[in-house]
Amino acid sequence: MEESTVQKKQWLGKTPKDKRNNIIVIVLATMLIALIIVFFIQRQEHISIIKEINTEKDSIQVKLNEMVAGYDSLRTENDTLNDQLFYAQTKVKDLLIEINQTKKISFRKISRYKEEVSSLQKIMRNFVVQIDSLNKRNKILMTENLEVKEQYKQVKNKNKQLSHEKKRLQQNLQRAAMLEARGLFAEAINSRSKKTKYVKRAKKIRISFTLSKNVTAKRGPKNIYVRIMRPDQLLLSKSSNNLFRFEDLKIQYSAMREVNYEGKELQVALYWDNSGSPNFMAGKYTVDVFADGNNIGTTTFELK
Repeated sequence: MEESTVQKKQWLGKTPKDKRNNIIVIVLATMLIALIIVFFIQRQEHISIIKEINTEKDSIQVKLNEMVAGYDSLRTENDTLNDQLFYAQTKVKDLLIEINQTKKISFRKISRYKEEVSSLQKIMRNFVVQIDSLNKRNKILMTENLEVKEQYKQVKNKNKQLSHEKKRLQQNLQRAAMLEARGLFAEAINSRSKKTKYVKRAKKIRISFTLSKNVTAKRGPKNIYVRIMRPDQLLLSKSSNNLFRFEDLKIQYSAMREVNYEGKELQVALYWDNSGSPNFMAGKYTVDVFADGNNIGTTTFELK
């Protein structure tokens, strides 16, 4: 027991000075070991912190790259909104460049970057909502536009049908209102107003007919025109200025008479006086009668 105690005392040193030095060495060694342990612990913590910061940095960069790509896909027909999109995308790119060029980064900077990314994401979401709203509105407008075009097409077709129907009705009314020269006949007469079939005796041509009854025809004064064509297709006419309108043309007439038509049957007679005109010739003559711009009757006669 005493021997063991003596050995321990000798281990610390034989003299008080040795003992003091040995104790200092032991304390220093212990402190050194503690410092080494603390260093390794802090080093591991630092490595862990750097790793965490780099992970946060990478995450921020990924989000920013996704936002840049997202802005590329956001396009509208609105020039003002496109300018705003370009400006917002430029801010995202600038922040991405800043992060890429930053060598020393800290939790403080990471926190600031996160706040900026969060703000930029809100801006982008607002753009997405605006564009989605515009696209929906445009879709509605396109649908409405197609409906309006279809309605316009239907109205146009309907108007076209009505126009055709109106034209047909007008034509029917015109046909219904067109006068008719019933009992039309033409004959050559001599100097005593007697009918003749011989060229040498013929002095005039008499055209007689009855204007038919027509309650739809326009009443009042009417000009009746007659065209007489010789066998050689020469029109008998006193003047080249003797013209009337037929359809879209102005053509010459041989004789004209004004009558007062009241919707009832009306006997009409017109004469062609051959004095001072080309001589009559043998053959078939054609006589056409016109009223209100319509050909209301045709007949023929012959001279020998």
